[in-house]
Parts: sequence; structure tokens; C-alpha cells
Amino acid sequence: MAKSLVIVESPAKAKTIEKFLGKNYVVKASVGHIIDLPKSKLGVDIDNNFEPQYITIRGKGPVLKEIKTLAKKSKNVYLATDPDREGEAISWHLARALGIEEDTSCRIEFNEITKTAITNAIKKPRAINRDLVDAQQARRVLDRLVGYQISPLLWKNVRKGLSAGRVQSVATKLIIDREEEIKNFKPEEYWSLNLNVENSKKEKFQVKFQIDNLGNKEIHSEKEVNRILNTVGDNKLTVTSVRKGEKKRNPNLPFTTSTLQQEAANKLGFSTRKTMSLAQQLYEGIDIGKEGTVGLITYIRTDSTRISNEATELVKKYINEVIGDKYGNKEAKNQKEAKSKKSVQDAHEAIRPTYVYKHPDIIKSSLTKDQHLLYKLIWERYVSSNMAPALYDTLSVDLNINEVIFKATGSRLKFDGFLKVYSYANTSENVDLPILNEGEKISILEKLPKQHYTQPPARYTEASLVRTMEELGIGRPSTYSPTISTILSRGYVEKEGKNLVATELGYIINEILEEYFSKVIDVNFTADLEQSLDHIEENGHDWKKLISEFYNEFHIMLVYAEEHMEQIDFVEESDEECKNCGAIMLIKHGRYGKFLACSNYPECEETKPFLHKIGVSCPKCEDGEVIERRSKKGRLFYGCSNFPKCRFVSWSRPIDKKCPQCNNILVHKKNKKSEKIMCSDKDCKYEYRIEN
Repeated sequence: MAKSLVIVESPAKAKTIEKFLGKNYVVKASVGHIIDLPKSKLGVDIDNNFEPQYITIRGKGPVLKEIKTLAKKSKNVYLATDPDREGEAISWHLARALGIEEDTSCRIEFNEITKTAITNAIKKPRAINRDLVDAQQARRVLDRLVGYQISPLLWKNVRKGLSAGRVQSVATKLIIDREEEIKNFKPEEYWSLNLNVENSKKEKFQVKFQIDNLGNKEIHSEKEVNRILNTVGDNKLTVTSVRKGEKKRNPNLPFTTSTLQQEAANKLGFSTRKTMSLAQQLYEGIDIGKEGTVGLITYIRTDSTRISNEATELVKKYINEVIGDKYGNKEAKNQKEAKSKKSVQDAHEAIRPTYVYKHPDIIKSSLTKDQHLLYKLIWERYVSSNMAPALYDTLSVDLNINEVIFKATGSRLKFDGFLKVYSYANTSENVDLPILNEGEKISILEKLPKQHYTQPPARYTEASLVRTMEELGIGRPSTYSPTISTILSRGYVEKEGKNLVATELGYIINEILEEYFSKVIDVNFTADLEQSLDHIEENGHDWKKLISEFYNEFHIMLVYAEEHMEQIDFVEESDEECKNCGAIMLIKHGRYGKFLACSNYPECEETKPFLHKIGVSCPKCEDGEVIERRSKKGRLFYGCSNFPKCRFVSWSRPIDKKCPQCNNILVHKKNKKSEKIMCSDKDCKYEYRIEN
């Protein structure tokens, strides 16, 4: 009896699915795209209505040949690539290569790799969705036209190996624009005023300034705070209002692609690339012992928070049976979108566990440490999203002294609700206040005026850049991670700690694109293009018309740039001399970053690695200098220029001062909450905070 052939993208997925389908099916992996635009040329026939010129990808010939052989012997052929535009396009290419008619019911899709989902999908094959395919073709051709026609101009006028992408260039621009905001930011002075107080029972608490006797709610200067302090004097405060209430804290919605990337970055410290790689492994299948290989989470590229009715019923049952029926969400509002978004396609569910009874601790031994951390995050977020809100008793107290109003607020958790499960939630909301009554007199123990300055906007991290791209409608769930990876690998942006900072090269490329291709990297224009791609998918709009309208404007910019773009000498002088001829060494940029080359080239071909010195002698060997280095994962650290002879390393930036207690070198350490100088010796406790 002839078997049926199922074609998927990934070998891991093939292994999982073959186990579910049994002996009457052969499951073969295409290993991603088999057919695509050629790498060696534009691959788009502009004069023939932008017809793409697809070829079999180099090295994929044997895979395609094997698939064709299997297809000829098979009773049925099912195309089971990922359930998105990209997956639909891969299925379309495969169908054409295998001679499958376009209206044939050969396409199957599923949101999770479980036995139920796979067997149900096999029963409901459909024809390939050409609207989805055309939306993907439009994106591919747009990106090819931009990348392959701007990049050669950058090679010619800046240096070889550069690239300009439609979305990556906008992401770089966002980072540079934020840097300009920070640079141009002018801090404004303001003051806070707190009082440490106690009641007649000697119970101490703190109150915050609310409004002064002139009706001002803000304090802008030392003069103003001193006037308020004089008005307050040393009298006692009087409790004028006591309000008791209840506050409800609702759980977060289940994860979309972008919220998963953000939360994994903020709570686990994962890059977007690492998060998506781990999530793909969990989706495609993990060997968990007796059950074999099982897909643990649903499809990972989604911008919807919707959950299927079946999954909702199962998680409700789990909550009632395992956690307790009082923790169930009676309102059940969290399965719907929090708000309507134009960009939400709602084609897939939110990211959730495929089977809620597989608690993270039960399968921990089958997962790597990082797989377990991500699965735990997804599992807890999903289960908690279906649970009851947490409830707090609240207390708000107004206190008056000479017509100056202070306020104290307190809250106490009385029902943990979803917090019982979601261990990643911030739970620092408990603030105890003593029992206070109207008319009660409160003594002032200490006045705490403090000067502050408004802070500039924070630099982008991977998480905040993803959030901004999503809010602005730039890219889609499948593009966030590769976009960030690209601008990092191209050297347009680098990481300083968790922050994304544009490099000199990034500034140069952005300046060129701003001058010659301003509309292409305009945020609103890019967002509008994304919506146009959505309209192709949803409503079957003519994709070649979209390309034509775009290219008419783009071609004018391209011709102008070809005629007017000037060559940029992207070379810096270093402070080092060539050991061969004594000429100044130049800082040049190669495939693997910066390096030093003799300015007498080609007469002198001396080169050496570029070392970014920080002006501090190595504390270990003394004849070396401390330089910036990068780990394999791109994290900045500091080491000796004499490596490997000297192996001094430090994650924190050394400064040219010694510890007054133990004489070891001091380091500068900075995080979101504080900035301090501390001793490099872990056993020495010397440190002092730097006040901003």
C-alpha cells in the first residue's frame, strides 16, 4: 500500500510528527526554503512587471530530488510547513516543483505539534492560500529591491560588505534618533519632600508632599522647598481623611511573540535571538522520556492573545483541580484581545503550553536549563492569565499642616490570585501603614527634601526596541529577532551591557540613507507598507501594483543617489606607528571588525589587531594595558592587551585608582538602579555610590 508523504521544514519537527502519524506516512523535512531568489543577482525582472526569478537554492538540489522521488511513489502529498506567510510561500514553491495543481487540497496547518492537532489537520487539507503567498512575495521583492540596489552604492562609496535593508535601516534609525534625544536632552530641576513621622503609639511611617498652601503640586527649586519647609515648621500634622478601599490587580494576557521576547529579555536576560531559538525547539519537539518527542508549546510567531475554546476549558479544569477553584477567573475576560489593534492578524493563538498538565517541574529533567526557564515563563504566564485577579486592601490618608497637604498610602495583599502561579510578577506592592483616625495628631521626626533632575529617555534594549517596533507597526512577529541580529552583525549597532548603541558606521550609513532615501527609512512610510502587505493577505490586493507604486518613487531616489552620492573616506588615524616603516597606522574596517593597517599601503602591508584602550594599566602584569573585548556572545568585558600571556579580565570597567583599603584596582559598575565605584576584590567590601 502506497504511503502518504508529509513535507515539513525542520528535521526535528519531522521526527515528532512521524511518531504521531504512524507507518502509513513518510515525513520529510525540506530544511527551510528549497526555492528562492538567487543570491548572486537582483532576481526581480523589473521590466516584466517585477516578476520574481526563482531558482533552486544552491545545495538543495539533492533534497528536492529526494522529495520528488518520494512524491511520485506516494498516495497523497501534504505540505505541512509553518502556519504563516513564510510557510505558505514554502508550500507554494514545493507544490509548483512537485507539479501539484494550485486548487488541490494539499496544504495542512496546525498551531501545535501534538497528536490531536496533527491527526485533525490531516483530515482537513485545503488549497494553498495565494493571498498569503502573494503577501510574502511582495515583502520578499520589496526587501530585495531595496537591499540589492542600495547596498552596491554603499560598497562603492563607503566600503565593501555593507548592506541596507528596508526594516533594519529603520531600526537603526530609531536607535540613532533616541541617541540624539539623549544628547539634546536638557534636564529640569525638581524636588521631592518626604517626612518621616510617628503617631502617638510610636508607630513610624513616611508621608509624601502632595500640595502646598498656594495650591502648587510640584516643587521646582530649593527656594520653593525651603518656603514649604518654613510653612510646615515643627508643628504636628493632622489626619484629615482616611479612605479604605480594595484594589484589583489583573493578570497579564498570554504571550505574543513580541511580549515573550520582551519578558524573556527583562526577566531571564535572553537576547531576542536566543529566545526565538529556544522557543522553536520547544515548539518542534523535545524528548521527554516515555512519551518520546513532544511539541511543548504552540506556534511561536503570533501577534494575537486569543486562546482556543478547547485550551481555555482545559486550563480552567487544571486551575480548579490543582490550584483551587477559588483561583479560577470567573470573568474569563483574559482570553480576548486587551484592545483592538489594526496589525493583529489573529491567525494563531497566543503562545501557550500544548498541554497544561505538563508542569515545568515535571519535565525539568528532560530540558536544558535555558529551555526549562523559557518553558516555565510561558507556562506560568498562560496559566496565570486564566486565574482570578490579586486583591489588595488599600489605605489612603491625607494629612494637613498649615494648609500643606501630605499623603500616605498603604496596601496589603489579601488574596494572591494569579500571583500564586506567576512567580515573575513584581510583588513589591505591600506597604504597611498603622491604623490612623481622622483628627489624629502625627509628629514629625525628620524632613527629607531631595533634589532631582529629569532624566533623558533610556537607550533602547532589545526588549524595548521590539516593543517600539510593534507599537509603530514596523515589521511583524517573524521579523523582530532577525532585524536586531542583522544590525548587530553588520556593526551598525553594538551592545553596551543591555543597551543598543549605534556605532560610527551606523551613523554614517544612517546619514547617507537620510540624505538620499529618506522616505524608505521613514517610520510612518514603513508602517504603511506593512499595512499594505496585510491588505494583500486579507483582501487579495494586487501585490505587483504595490511594488510598482513603491518602485516608481524609489527609482527616482536611486537615480539621484547614483549621480550625487560622494565617496566617504571611512578611515581613522590611530596614535600608533608602523613597526616596519614608522608611518601612522590607520584604523580600518574589515569583515571581522576594526583593524590597524599601515598608511603606506601598498608599499607597506603591515597590519595588526585594533585594541580599544581605556587608559588604565593592567593591574596584574603592569606592562600591559586594559582594553575592551567582546565575548563570543557579544558581551563587553575588559582584559589585558598581553593576553594570553596575562589573563586579567573584568566584567566591570576598571578605573585608574586603587582601593584605599586593600590596594586592588577599583571598577566602575552601573545598572538601572545605581552607579557606583567598588573594589575589584570580591572579598573587599569597599564601595561608594555615584549620585546623579
